[in-house]
Amino acid sequence: MSTRAVIYRRVSTDEQGASGAGLAAQLVAVERELEARGWQAVAVSTDVASGASMRKRRGLAEALELLAAGGADVLVCSKLDRLSRSTLDFAALLERAKREGWRVLVLDVAVDTGTAAGELTATMVAAAAQYERRLIGERTRAALAVRKAQGATLGRPRRIDLEQDALVWQLYVEQGLSLRQVCAALEAAAVLTPAGGSRWYPATVRRMVMRKGAVAA
Repeated sequence: MSTRAVIYRRVSTDEQGASGAGLAAQLVAVERELEARGWQAVAVSTDVASGASMRKRRGLAEALELLAAGGADVLVCSKLDRLSRSTLDFAALLERAKREGWRVLVLDVAVDTGTAAGELTATMVAAAAQYERRLIGERTRAALAVRKAQGATLGRPRRIDLEQDALVWQLYVEQGLSLRQVCAALEAAAVLTPAGGSRWYPATVRRMVMRKGAVAA
């Protein structure tokens, strides 16, 4: 039986015409690879969205649902940055693929979880993600310790307050974390959002930092 592939492609709104990153170019690259391998494309999933996160991507969600249901055997993408720009997100995807019994093939980085070499590459990605998680955790604990030593109390807020601003500033500016890393760090440390929720978003962090002029509008 031929291997059944789900093709995934993505562009962000400002990359529609970028050379090598357009939807048509991605599709051609993957179709050539599938033909060379003798695999069958059973679906093509498409997103026009940012690559910063895998969340809220309808096309990717549909592809993953098809794979989980056994309707396909492998998720194929032409370039890693079309699938994910987050090491943590990509590692989570690889873990899900292994758990559910399907493969991942990314052409430009030679990730093919169905081969020994590809599995090694995937393992290296997972190790890098684990290191990143630990590094973020250490930086977050250090930042929280500093805020605590200064007498800060990070309880359930009703609005954006100075203590949260200070913590976000420390993580983003002084510790050098990205907006997404700050979100992950705050969630890992169970720091609530200004609205009292548990999930942080880059836009929220950005607004808080912009108050002090660290991020250009």
